[in-house]
Amino acid sequence: MQEALGLTPHLTVDAADSSKQENFFYPSLLGVSWKRQLKQRKTSRERVGGKENSIVGSAVQPEDEVGAGEMDAASSSGQNYSTVSEFILIGFSNFPQQLLPSFFLLYLLMYLFTLLGNLLIMGTIWREHSLHTPMYLFLCALSISEILFTVAVTPRMLVDMLSTHRSITFVACASQMFFSFTFGFTHSFLLMIMGYDRYVAICHPLRYNVLMSPRDCARLVSCCWAGGSVMGMMLTLIIFHLTFCGSNEIHHFLCHVFSLLKLACGKETATVSMAVILLCVTALLGCLFLIFLSYVFIVAAILRIPSTEGRHKTFSTCVSHLTIVVVHYGFASIIYLKPKGAHSMDSNTLMATTYTVFTPFLSPIIFSLRNKELKNAIQRSFRRTFCPLSS
Repeated sequence: MQEALGLTPHLTVDAADSSKQENFFYPSLLGVSWKRQLKQRKTSRERVGGKENSIVGSAVQPEDEVGAGEMDAASSSGQNYSTVSEFILIGFSNFPQQLLPSFFLLYLLMYLFTLLGNLLIMGTIWREHSLHTPMYLFLCALSISEILFTVAVTPRMLVDMLSTHRSITFVACASQMFFSFTFGFTHSFLLMIMGYDRYVAICHPLRYNVLMSPRDCARLVSCCWAGGSVMGMMLTLIIFHLTFCGSNEIHHFLCHVFSLLKLACGKETATVSMAVILLCVTALLGCLFLIFLSYVFIVAAILRIPSTEGRHKTFSTCVSHLTIVVVHYGFASIIYLKPKGAHSMDSNTLMATTYTVFTPFLSPIIFSLRNKELKNAIQRSFRRTFCPLSS
């Protein structure tokens, strides 16, 4: 499977002199082997006219000084090389052990509530024909993305919380990063589309059925999922194209992009880090800007409504969506825009759970309580299920 994905990490260890060796990870992407890379380094040094290719040291040299001559000589002399293909997730391992069962129970209950709450919303929308509208179609897609994002992140965190073996393979780490990026960006894109839906419903009510037809809604949802998948694949390939050297410990409870970038080395690391930051910031702030622009027009349209009751009723259709946007981007800003070095690793770990666990936990609560139409539909569904005679 690793060969099919093009992820073939290597850690070369010289058994003859382990006291001087350093750990190197060579994730090779798109079928480029490490032997070919070493051979290219040897050729470039021979052009310069250096003599280091003829010298076979007993210690493993730094990455930019390792040549194919050393590897071939070591292989011919019978030295042993081992391949390590995993990272170590530090996560909650530094927390007091007596607190971990409490954290485990708390996050497990929040995880289960997130799954059940979103499944309840999806089931209610499916059963209630009055909710078969574009707004609730987008809400159903949002619930699916919430469930998949939570499943991609939280179970691994819960298992590692009570486990002493916290290693994760390169392929599993890349897969987790891909799915978390995919569902996270899909979630942001869906929030943007829901803002557009509210804009059309309030500012262009007469054209709503034309602009938001079932076919157009399906296309918008498909574009959100496709866009999230493209972003996830692009960022994952960029990150795992890097060379990871030194420590293989990730100071996080998941394969977090910035934690992995800290383990990368090489001249291209700074450039890749900047490219990743620009890509993420452009996509997320672009969504936030379009949502903000939609609500500028929405507020302008609401202020033109003469009656206070009409303004309140119109704005109430946007409250749940606007609350989710504030919570989603608010917690993300607290995590990613906080000053560096201002918090310990333990506090950073707890803060990260606000976005990965707490935000998905709040989402079904906000939609089921702040959306009166959905709240009434859930109550009707419960009465029909548990009290069929009274209905």
